[in-house]
Amino acid sequence: MIEAVGLTKRYGDKLAVDNLSFQVRPGAVTGFLGPNGSGKSTTMRMILGLDNPTSGTVTICGRPYRELPNAPRQVGALLDAKAVHGGRSARNHLLCLAQLSGIPARRVDEVLDVVGLHDVAKKRSKGFSLGMGQRLGIAAALLGDPQVLLFDEPVNGLDPEGILWVRNLMKSLAAEGRTVFVSSHLMSEMALTADHLIVIGRGRLLADMSVKDFIAANSAGFARVRTPDTEPRQREKLTSVLTEAGAHVLPEQDGALRVTGLPLPRISDLAHEAGVRLWELSPHQASLEEAYMRMTQEAVDYRSTTDQKAGLMQPLPPGAEPPLPVPGQGQPGWYVPPPPQRDRPSASDTDAHAQDTPRTPGASAPARQPDSAAPAPRTASAASEQPSAPVAASADSAPSEDAR
Repeated sequence: MIEAVGLTKRYGDKLAVDNLSFQVRPGAVTGFLGPNGSGKSTTMRMILGLDNPTSGTVTICGRPYRELPNAPRQVGALLDAKAVHGGRSARNHLLCLAQLSGIPARRVDEVLDVVGLHDVAKKRSKGFSLGMGQRLGIAAALLGDPQVLLFDEPVNGLDPEGILWVRNLMKSLAAEGRTVFVSSHLMSEMALTADHLIVIGRGRLLADMSVKDFIAANSAGFARVRTPDTEPRQREKLTSVLTEAGAHVLPEQDGALRVTGLPLPRISDLAHEAGVRLWELSPHQASLEEAYMRMTQEAVDYRSTTDQKAGLMQPLPPGAEPPLPVPGQGQPGWYVPPPPQRDRPSASDTDAHAQDTPRTPGASAPARQPDSAAPAPRTASAASEQPSAPVAASADSAPSEDAR
């Protein structure tokens, strides 16, 4: 079991973790959630003794990590999958870790089979993909067959098959009675993997409860109601009836209705009394992602904003097509090519036009322009907006080594 009591970490003026207390119990997968910069990585580093807390304590099975006898056999962790010497093969990397901890060499081959890297065990890790590096990091965490495991973004870079494998691995480890602590930003995966959640924001504890209780506490259930698509009047009639009964009705994009404030049996009775046929009446609960966003909306440090230049756009006239976005527009070195010029009429076209144009008495025929005549000069404003020669490409625009 992992237990933190009043855990606090300060870096100068930055308070990364603020009086954090929680327990991670064995026999369950505990998800560790929080926005970027909330203190998740710092907390994990303090659990593993990589950072010293400013105040408070954190213990594993009742002891600080540094006091555990032969800690790699009791605690396994994946914090950074890239923390591998690129010149070593996967097997040699694990073999070095095993020798340092007194783990038999046969265990190396066992974990390579578990993570699916047996066929590339003799290849240097610098040639591994991101997903292969994650598998190697998981193998290192499992090497000592520990009872406590910590994983930071374990499915990063894995394909769908690998994600499913990690999910089943976490559940099987917890089913064996081990303590499994997983940090992740993938809410959909946490909803399928975790049994319990610890949510922090700006270094403080926001929630410590089961996934089911967390969703129920931070979201409201709703009923999804659908009437026959061919009878829009019934949909309008039902909306009016439910609203009068005190429900809050919102239209869905697919034509259904989202109803809150009334239980399903009451919705069914009202529809029956109004003579409205229902094609669907089903209960729905918000997802873990929706509940998480509601919980942490005030604890996000890095939030995108609307492009301020959007307010400069003028409405288009009716029937006008919206302009296509131009990549790089407004950036330094951006060049606007001059608009294509209309082809000058040929001599035969000019003669034909002159013959077709009616002449008034006393008017002379239009004079022909020589073929070498220069086009009309551009105005000063146009000349200033369109340079005569393209601007030289910057170094950043040169093709990369991979592209060449």
